[in-house]
Amino acid sequence: MYTVFGATGHIGSVITKTLLEKGEQVRVVGRHGGKLQPFVFKGAEAMTADLTNAGAVARALQGARAAFLMIPPGMSSPDYRVEQERTSDAIAEAVRESGLQYAVHLSSIGAQVPAGTGPILGTHNSEQKLNVIDKLNVLHLRPAYFFENHLAGISMIQMMGLFGGALRPDLKIPMIATKDIGLYAAGRLWQLDFSGKQTQELLGERDLTMNEVTAIIGRALNKPDLRYAQFPYDQVQQVLVKMGTPAKTADTFIEMLRGFNEGIVVGTEPRSEASTTRTSFETFVKDIFVPSYQGRAVGA
Repeated sequence: MYTVFGATGHIGSVITKTLLEKGEQVRVVGRHGGKLQPFVFKGAEAMTADLTNAGAVARALQGARAAFLMIPPGMSSPDYRVEQERTSDAIAEAVRESGLQYAVHLSSIGAQVPAGTGPILGTHNSEQKLNVIDKLNVLHLRPAYFFENHLAGISMIQMMGLFGGALRPDLKIPMIATKDIGLYAAGRLWQLDFSGKQTQELLGERDLTMNEVTAIIGRALNKPDLRYAQFPYDQVQQVLVKMGTPAKTADTFIEMLRGFNEGIVVGTEPRSEASTTRTSFETFVKDIFVPSYQGRAVGA
């Protein structure tokens, strides 16, 4: 039996699907039972749980051979950093109580840094909390900037004819498809080929700048003149708030973007075969970005 947190998300859904296809028993955990039903129809066991409730989390982990652990995203949280700490405290307590022996933990690139990284600091602290659990073998995955983050720019392209954000246009950073994170995590969970406390960076197919990202999107949308505009941090913060993100949480994500721009959020090791994943940004744009832009549903 495997327990998968965040089973309805981009990463957890891929892990669940992959393990079920291998004939494994999977317990899917989420905040909303209705969203878990498609996995139940495929043979999974569903459990609803508030991940800030250590008792509920421990029950979800009971009897599991291994688990995929993560802190859910929280753009609508009044104070996401506070929520992150409550969640990671509960998860660590539940891991101890349940006696879980193996876990793959979703962390982030830059999680080695103890300050100045916004929500990534939550994964840094979560790593530390899990690392002090003696009997737990844990693999911390540190993936790069998600391709899916760029989907937020679709309405800007449609309404303003440009693509913009806080990241520097010439900043070359690793970017990755969440599907590849899920496939990697599922493989390591299935093999359980790790012991002790380990980390693994996942850096995507190659590093990209926002200028390069925009050019690829422009070609795919038949908008060869599409350009990228860097916006001031306070302007991006105001847009996040107008979109419904509470001010304190918006500030947290601005700190992360500043961390990328200032070289705080970086990897710790050179790109290698182990850290390089398959999906190119061109493939992501063709399969996910363009259909989303055109309003067509995209399957998991």
